[in-house]
Amino acid sequence: MKKEIFDIIVLGGGPAGMMAAGRAGELGSRVLLIEKNDRLGKKLSITGGRRCNITNAERNNHLFLDNFPESKQFLFSPFSQFNVDSTFEFFERRGLPLVVEDRNRAFPKSEKAEDVCEVLRKYVSESGNVKVKLNTAFISFVIKDGLLTGVKTSSGTFYASRIIIATGGLAAPETGSTGEGLSALAFIGHSVKEPDPDMAPLRTSSKWVHSLLGTTVEDMELRFIQNEKTKLKKRGRLLFTHFGISGPLVINSAHEVKKLLKKGTVIASVDLFPDYDLGSMDSLLLDLFEQHKNKQLKTALKELLQKKLSEVILELPKVPNGDTPVHSITKEQRKILVRTLKDLRFPINGTMGFEWSIVADGGVAPKEVDFKSMTSRLFSNLYLIGDTLNISRPSGGFSLQLCWTTGWIAGTHAAQN
Repeated sequence: MKKEIFDIIVLGGGPAGMMAAGRAGELGSRVLLIEKNDRLGKKLSITGGRRCNITNAERNNHLFLDNFPESKQFLFSPFSQFNVDSTFEFFERRGLPLVVEDRNRAFPKSEKAEDVCEVLRKYVSESGNVKVKLNTAFISFVIKDGLLTGVKTSSGTFYASRIIIATGGLAAPETGSTGEGLSALAFIGHSVKEPDPDMAPLRTSSKWVHSLLGTTVEDMELRFIQNEKTKLKKRGRLLFTHFGISGPLVINSAHEVKKLLKKGTVIASVDLFPDYDLGSMDSLLLDLFEQHKNKQLKTALKELLQKKLSEVILELPKVPNGDTPVHSITKEQRKILVRTLKDLRFPINGTMGFEWSIVADGGVAPKEVDFKSMTSRLFSNLYLIGDTLNISRPSGGFSLQLCWTTGWIAGTHAAQN
C-alpha cells in the first residue's frame, strides 16, 4: 500500500491543535489533524462551565505576561506575533462577538463554549487542505536517521516533514488528556516535568469544612499560613465543598500552595469580615448582642452569617454554645467568637486530582523550545504548543490565550518552513 505523506501532521484536536491546523491549511499546507476523541474540541466544549473563557482582555502585552512570572521572558516574542487583540479579531471576524466580564475575562456573547468549537472546526475545514482523523490515538514518533519522519497511531502510521504536537497535559483526563504526548516527548530526549494538578481546588481533612458543602462567602480574606507566618493572602469569593475549598481565588492560589506544602504544613485562615479589625468586630458583636440580648446566640448570629455557616461555627471547640442566651455571654466568650470570625482555621492537605484540575502543570521545559516559531531545539521539524509546555498561569482566560498564540505561530511557521 502506498504510504500517505502530508506536509504537516498536527497531533491533538483541542484549541491549540485546531488553531495550528487551521492556520497551516489556510497558508496552503496539506495537513493531517489527528484526534483521539470522536470529535474535535471535546475539552474546549466544557471549559468555563460550558461558557468558555476565551481570553483575558488585558490588551497590554507586558501587563498580560505578568501573569506568567516563571515564563514571561519566553513569551514576549510569540505575543508580539499573536496577542489578545489578535484573538478578539480572529473570533469576531468569524461572527462570534466577545464580551468582557469581571477580572477582564472574555467570553463569547452567546455564552456557549460549543460556539467557540464550531468557529474553530470551520476554520479547520474551510481551506480544504486539512484532513481530520478522529478516534485515533497517538502512540509514538517515527524516527529515521535521527529525524522525525512521522507518527505511529492506533489507525496506522502517517508521515510528514513537520509535526506539531498539541496533545495537552493531564488535566480533565475524562476528555482524553492522558499524557501520551508528554511520554513520547520524554522518550525522544526532551526534559519533561512530571505533571501535577496545578490549578485545582484545595482539600482539607477538617470535617466541619466538608459539612459546609455548597456554602459560598462572597467577600472574605483567605490567608495561607506556614510556621505562623502568612505566606499568601487573597480576598474575594470562597466556595466550601465536600472535600475542602474552591472558587477562582482558591484555584489561582493552588500553584503557590503546592510549593508551600513541599516545605511543611499549611494552614488556611478565613477572615469572614475583612473590613473590620478585632476592635471594630468586637463593637459590632456588642451592638448585635444589645439588640438581641434576650435571644439565643444562634438566633442573634444569623443576623451576621448564613444559617449553615453560623450553625457550624457554633459547634467548633471553645466557641460558646448556640443555645446560650446572649445576655449570658461573657466577655471572654465574646472575644473567642470575634477571633473565630476573623481567623477561621483549617489545614490544607493538598490539591484535588487531575480530574478536578483546570490546568495540570508539567510538560517540556521552555528552554528547550524556540518560542519565535514554537520549534523544538532538539528536532527542527517538531513544534510544541499549548499544554505540552511547562508554563504555569492563573485561571481567567490565560490558558486559552496561550493555546491561540502558540497554535497560530506553529501553524504559520510550519507552513512557511
